[in-house]
Amino acid sequence: MSDKNIVATSDAEIAVHWQEEDYFYPPPSFIHQANLVDETIGDRFSLDKFPEYYKEFAELLTWYKYWDEVLDTSDAPCWKWFRGGKLNASFNCIDRHLTENKNKTAIHFVPELEEERVLHVTYQELFVRVNEFAALLRDTAKLKRGDRVTIHMPMSAELPITMLACARLGIIHSVVFGGFSASACADRIVDSNSRVLITMDAYYRSGKLLDHKAVDDEACVLAEKEGQKVDTLLVWQRYPGRMSTKTSLVGGRDIVVNEELKNYYGARVKPVQMLAEEPLFLMYTSGTTGKPKGAQHGTGGYLAYVTAMSKYIQDIHPEDVYWCMADIGWITGHSFIVYGPLALGASTVIYEGVPTYPDAGRCWRIAQDLDVNIFHTAPTAIRALRKVGPDEPAKYNYHFKHMTTVGEPIEPEVWKWYHKVVGKGKAVIVDTYWQTETGGFLCASLPGMQPMKPGSTGPGVPGIHTIIFDENGNIIPRGSGKAGNICIQNPWPGCFQTIWGNRKRFVDTYFGMYNKNPSSKDWRDWPYLTGDAAMEAADGYIRILGRIDDVINVSGHRLGTKEIESAALTVPEIAEAAVVPVAHEIKGKEPELYVSLKPGFDPSPELQKKVADAVVTQIGKIARCKNVWIVPDMPKTRSGKIMRRVLGAISNRGDVGNVMTLANPEIVDQIKDMVS
Repeated sequence: MSDKNIVATSDAEIAVHWQEEDYFYPPPSFIHQANLVDETIGDRFSLDKFPEYYKEFAELLTWYKYWDEVLDTSDAPCWKWFRGGKLNASFNCIDRHLTENKNKTAIHFVPELEEERVLHVTYQELFVRVNEFAALLRDTAKLKRGDRVTIHMPMSAELPITMLACARLGIIHSVVFGGFSASACADRIVDSNSRVLITMDAYYRSGKLLDHKAVDDEACVLAEKEGQKVDTLLVWQRYPGRMSTKTSLVGGRDIVVNEELKNYYGARVKPVQMLAEEPLFLMYTSGTTGKPKGAQHGTGGYLAYVTAMSKYIQDIHPEDVYWCMADIGWITGHSFIVYGPLALGASTVIYEGVPTYPDAGRCWRIAQDLDVNIFHTAPTAIRALRKVGPDEPAKYNYHFKHMTTVGEPIEPEVWKWYHKVVGKGKAVIVDTYWQTETGGFLCASLPGMQPMKPGSTGPGVPGIHTIIFDENGNIIPRGSGKAGNICIQNPWPGCFQTIWGNRKRFVDTYFGMYNKNPSSKDWRDWPYLTGDAAMEAADGYIRILGRIDDVINVSGHRLGTKEIESAALTVPEIAEAAVVPVAHEIKGKEPELYVSLKPGFDPSPELQKKVADAVVTQIGKIARCKNVWIVPDMPKTRSGKIMRRVLGAISNRGDVGNVMTLANPEIVDQIKDMVS
């Protein structure tokens, strides 16, 4: 390849080799009942009507006082939404539903052990339990409006109770994913200056009762070494009335919540009237390097946004039973297990354990038993279910009207299995694109109005106006076949307000690249940089290619890792695929591919060649992989994400770092032995 061709491919432009997939259309039965089928939506949410159109979202909520200004840009780009308005998130998720729906189930808690009964918490019971715990937080833990609290809890009914009790008092909660280590928890305690940590003594994972309090005892020690003392550790019991931890209670610090609550029977706490722009919670993003970033989300803007997204994109009606299979410790769980569905008065499912325990049929039994009709999960989970139980969904009598994918791009082959087998060909699939920082969806197809396209998310959701730039700020036109950096032209209410304690990092990371006037108060001068590479097809649908640094530059062509992985997954025997860049003296980088097999298949040189050939056939010789490694399993986090960083270190003969926090650390040495 000539130097001229190499120069012509800019750093932000990626050669995209996928063919566009055909449309799949929503069934008439879905369209008939959809919350959003209004053809005027595009005009109502056109950019020339920004920001006033977001009043529609805010009006889904109950306000003590209406706002003075829809969008305050005085501290750009730290936007203030619905400035001057007053509301309470806990009131909007509970109290306002009591008049007509107090006996309706708010939360279905499904224990991992099938012999344990499902717990159905009504809105009235949720009201009682949140009030009593809020009184405990106020009087026993001495917490007040504006204080930060770290919550390190597993999936349980007590987790949203804890969050909503904090919100009732105006306490800023910082929920840490239950599977995170003591060190990760301590980092978040220190950064948020939390003196109170809330935990649970134990929880089930793959049939084993894990001692969770022991992790948080260590977190308290580590945090104090960094200068932040936890003076109160509140411990919920997995089994009320008995402890399920081997650790002792620390005198003067530890309080067993289930015992202490007896002192607050019948307590009622008036919700604090919060300004819309006051923080509701912190959600830390865990980067591969550097200090975790505390994304600060506001009360009014965030709640309005996730309520609207739950209604119009998730199509949640009050009578629906909605199951988002994410963990509440991630932003998906905050937005689409707790705040969005409960603000709408829906019934939300919380499942304690892993989706394949005790077998690959568990999800579909839960769906059948609870009559779940909206199912929301990640491609990681879909691939896992496809791998271990491809025929399981057909055995169960459930009926999904709507299925969501979230968290990463989904390969067309996996999408089609999800549609045909899990959705039984009758469900709408909404492939959503968004981030911790964005609070809610950025791109998705409107389920009642737009067709689905495997491998692509939709256009920007109503109100979101996407734009794709090259690294020089030139707009890459729709349908050009080139990709660049996807940005959002306008602010939106769900976007985080700042990085907790680090405004400069916030501005530099998310706005620095394309802002030309740092003193401007005009929102038009502050496009939001997502950090993702994407391309826009001629029809306006967006295809996300992964993080800007998740592309492999091969002889001047930049290949999205997702398109190579997707090509590998067209081979029927392949369950999972992960590609990493390997340094090459001539090409700069070349891809190396790791794959795992579905049950019943064995590795062979013939299968390796079949996968390698599929990549070349699907994409071209430019994407030919240096090696195809068939591995027994991928190194994964406890939330199921493939750790491509570890695979990259193995391929490049580098240091894999600390792998003991992985769900399966033993697999790393097996792969190293294979590759070395």
